[in-house]
Amino acid sequence: MKACVLYAPHDLRIEECETPALGPNAVAVRIGAGGICGSDLHYYQDGGFGDVRVKEPMILGHEVAGTVTAVGSAVTRVKPGDRAAINPNQPCGQCPACRAGRANLCHDVRFYGSAARFPHVQGAFREELIADETQIVLVGPGVDLAEAAFVEPTAVALHAVTRATAVAGRRVLVTGTGPIGALVCLAARLFGARELVCTDVVDAPLKLMASLAADRAVNVAAEPGKMAEYARDRGYFDVLIECSGNEKAMRDGLTFVRPGGTVVQLGLGGDISLPMNAIVTKELELRGSYRFFEEFAWAADFIGRRAIDVRPLLTERMRFTEATAAFALAADRNRAMKVQLAFD
Repeated sequence: MKACVLYAPHDLRIEECETPALGPNAVAVRIGAGGICGSDLHYYQDGGFGDVRVKEPMILGHEVAGTVTAVGSAVTRVKPGDRAAINPNQPCGQCPACRAGRANLCHDVRFYGSAARFPHVQGAFREELIADETQIVLVGPGVDLAEAAFVEPTAVALHAVTRATAVAGRRVLVTGTGPIGALVCLAARLFGARELVCTDVVDAPLKLMASLAADRAVNVAAEPGKMAEYARDRGYFDVLIECSGNEKAMRDGLTFVRPGGTVVQLGLGGDISLPMNAIVTKELELRGSYRFFEEFAWAADFIGRRAIDVRPLLTERMRFTEATAAFALAADRNRAMKVQLAFD
């Protein structure tokens, strides 16, 4: 089978790769769709992010869905012909975090398309994938595989919203409206946010969010003064979910959160400086949000019922053999929200 293999920045090749043997607990999946994630873009453009660098050829991709073609002898829950999203997260199940029910914080996790460990964990941008039965989350026959490939990023968004504890009836600010921020907006609406404002520095995703979920969408680069009203009386929003990883977005966002509010940091962007006086004197609750666990199954259910409708977020599907052009499109935020590779 063929796969999208990264050798170095901007060196992405379509190559023949071996398909592993089908073990007793394994499931073979013919991949139909795979979404290009921000981490995939970092690997492609920069060879990694932070201390994580590509040190050997690595198959990219972790947002995938496909059709089951074969199952191992011990598999009982899945059968050929089933359509599924594949959970890229493989926790060890033995470390303190896993035993405490927080497998998203696993000490020895294996995650598709990750160079965080060596040898690297090969990714899922390939024609056929062999996964463990536990990674298979079934979707209904009426769910397009392009929609099912949104399950993974939707799970990330749902985890961030649940980290806020409760958004129902509350005023929510989302900073950064890339694919994850957009899904956070949709999830916050699903969970009953009373008012939703989002910010970014690019018009295109803001216009999309204004049409889908946000009461107000503000370009803080073009019109920074438009957010000033939310800083009055020491802040307005009950919840801030910061999705950009940008220091200015976080620092400004803290001024818009009311005393006693909750701040969820989801975006990754390296070390930043925070206004500790504001955090302390307003008694803000600052929480991180990392990946997901049970939310993967939630996401499959919500997408399957279109309680979260991801279709407006899909900009384009391109053949995986055109991966270089697809990555270039995905990197252009003026033209693209989510770009997927088609393997079927």
